[in-house]
Amino acid sequence: MVTAAAIDDRSLQLTFVLFLTVVVITLFTALLTAPQRDEISEFYLGNRTMSPLRNGLAMCGDYLSAATLLGSTGLVALTGYDGLMYLGGTTVAWMMVLLLIAEPLHRTGRFTLGDTVALRLPRRQRPVRVALSVCILAIATLYLVAQLVGSVALLTQFTGVPSGTTRTLCVVVIGTFVILYASLGGMPGATVVQIFKAVMLVVGVLFTAGWVLHHFHWNPNALLERAAERSGSGPRFLEPGLRYGGTVSNKLDFLSLELAIVLGLAALPHVLMRLLAPRRSGVLRSSVLWAVGLVGAVCFGAGILGLGATALLGRDTLVSTDRTGNSAVLLLAHELGGSVLTALLTCLAYLTLLAVAVGLTLAAASSLAHDLYSEVIRKGRATETEELTVARLSGAVIGILGILLALVAWGANTATLAFLAFAIAASAILPTIVYTLFWRRFSAGGALLSLYGGLLCSVLLAAFSPVVSSTPGSFYPDADFAWFPLQNPGIVSIPAGFLLGWLGTVLDKGPAEEPGTRERFEVRMLVGADD
Repeated sequence: MVTAAAIDDRSLQLTFVLFLTVVVITLFTALLTAPQRDEISEFYLGNRTMSPLRNGLAMCGDYLSAATLLGSTGLVALTGYDGLMYLGGTTVAWMMVLLLIAEPLHRTGRFTLGDTVALRLPRRQRPVRVALSVCILAIATLYLVAQLVGSVALLTQFTGVPSGTTRTLCVVVIGTFVILYASLGGMPGATVVQIFKAVMLVVGVLFTAGWVLHHFHWNPNALLERAAERSGSGPRFLEPGLRYGGTVSNKLDFLSLELAIVLGLAALPHVLMRLLAPRRSGVLRSSVLWAVGLVGAVCFGAGILGLGATALLGRDTLVSTDRTGNSAVLLLAHELGGSVLTALLTCLAYLTLLAVAVGLTLAAASSLAHDLYSEVIRKGRATETEELTVARLSGAVIGILGILLALVAWGANTATLAFLAFAIAASAILPTIVYTLFWRRFSAGGALLSLYGGLLCSVLLAAFSPVVSSTPGSFYPDADFAWFPLQNPGIVSIPAGFLLGWLGTVLDKGPAEEPGTRERFEVRMLVGADD
């Protein structure tokens, strides 16, 4: 683990000052821009007239987590080509959103995904809204816990394994900031921190990547050759299969992970909610294009940082410090720019954790308040003031739940929790979205079976996988009940979710929708209310 001998106390002090400064500025701005009236549209969607660039920055900030800055960089540093392929999947995922989901969902949605399904299945919308809320809460909680646990993992890069008091303080402070941004600021407050984080992330990653290339006289071949030389694997470092090669199980694991990433992005609750924010479809289209470009730029820079860490420090140094490779970017920063650059990138990592957690909390709170409370419990009779109060309270409850779970599971692998959230999104929510938008026969029975079935399939396969037992890195390394051989369930659970959606529709004996419902939905999906 990184200690003060590698990353000194001055870096930690500078990080604290920088992070506190950024939080104070963005929190003050978020409170100033927070909804001043009891209008749920402003709380859920924020400023709907923002430019495509600002919307694109907010989308980029919603999606890119600390896993991209730390985990992906470390994966490239340790596995070379295979890590670069993972980053490629992260970029390609946004093309799925652009080509398949963004505009149809925007034209048929209002505040949440439940509104789109309700427009398509108005007679039996309430049980589907409940199922959607359950899935969204599961995804958001897993991803939120991953972010909060990640804050402790990041702290260990400076202090080693922290004491119980330090760990608790770290999680509670980050979690409290999340609650303040989400519950008080709403979507306007979340947008402030997302844009600020995205600008810092793009500038910070590309600047450091440029510094690495400058070190090698802007010669990519020299960087690649040095990285291969110091990787301990020679030319195999630049060839596929170093991590995800060899056995069939390893290859299927890589395919499963890529499927979960590429398809899961199109169903993450906070990303879907952001797609509803622009008022016009043309602005949304341009915004997603900006997001694709910005995410691609960050992933490109992260790849250079990973290669640079191996080239300048060597694999042995990276592994002896942290076998997961998560500290690679911090060690690289210390090598290039000393305490100052280390503090800047560490502050950026904490801000990234915070921003993603805010988006997740807001999305879950919105689903609970709008879908579950307003439309199911109150059957559409709740006032805007009442619904807004429930949304704020839901944000606080979800934040507190995330804090408690993070304190219990602080030693969990953050990447595993995040990828499980992606798998659930792709297995449960994505089939429902695709069938709702593009299959005329789709029914409420199909939606319910797809949502609950995809959720249960993902969780059960993960529970009986090496993630939980049978390996040294498992939650329970001394137990062995892992009959499912893959780390990520996506390759099985995603097809299962689509199959269950089809099966539920075919077997559904419930009341049919009124004649013309599907036709009206198709007109809305193709034309929209804003074009």
